[in-house]
Amino acid sequence: MEMKEMLGKVRRGEVSVEEAERYFVRKPFEDMGYARLDSQREIRSGYPEVVYCSGKADEHLCSIFEALYRENGEVLGTRASREQYELVREVIPEISYDEISRILKIEKTGKEHIGRIAVCTAGTADIPVAEEAAQTAEYFGNRVERIYDIGVSGIHRLLARVDDIRSANCVVAVAGMEGALASVIGGLVERPVIAVPTSVGYGASMGGISALLTMINSCANGIAVVNIDNGYGAGYMASQINRLAGRGNR
Repeated sequence: MEMKEMLGKVRRGEVSVEEAERYFVRKPFEDMGYARLDSQREIRSGYPEVVYCSGKADEHLCSIFEALYRENGEVLGTRASREQYELVREVIPEISYDEISRILKIEKTGKEHIGRIAVCTAGTADIPVAEEAAQTAEYFGNRVERIYDIGVSGIHRLLARVDDIRSANCVVAVAGMEGALASVIGGLVERPVIAVPTSVGYGASMGGISALLTMINSCANGIAVVNIDNGYGAGYMASQINRLAGRGNR
């Protein structure tokens, strides 16, 4: 729960001053023995803690989701398997799962989505990473436009959508192979570009290292690069940029 939300409940008489005081003086984390949930992350950084699902023990994952849902009224988990979805659904029946992005989440209803983020891919094989970025940004309250399959091997596809890309507050460019998409977009727009190398490609792509090196060495300005396949990190950074742009327009 955000600080403003709690203070609003006090003002409306839904929560007593004493209850609010107990909320604000609680420990900054919940010690579960095997995990310490950061209950004040949203107060400090603007967004609540997110669960990285892969590799977690079944009972730990379910308990963490329950605790965060109880705390925040919503939870986002990344890199989840269908088996993990089935397990968490036993304790939170409303939970949803997306096979493409592998995102496991339950969201508050009526959430406002602000600004505009363009999430672009070079090819359709990059969509799983792009969807992780797009759905992360949407979860954090941003309006996202998906512009997929505009790689430089058919650059007319990119040029046909350049006006849409330019109108976004920031751009996420997701590409494997040689990773040229980010450089081309960076030379066409005045907004920040977040480049996401993917592990898509043949042997010489080296599991995404070729795309990573291309993006890091780009001569286009305004490009920041996240780790290989890190759609979540790109979606989070895009959310921060979009939120700042929204504040500037008020």
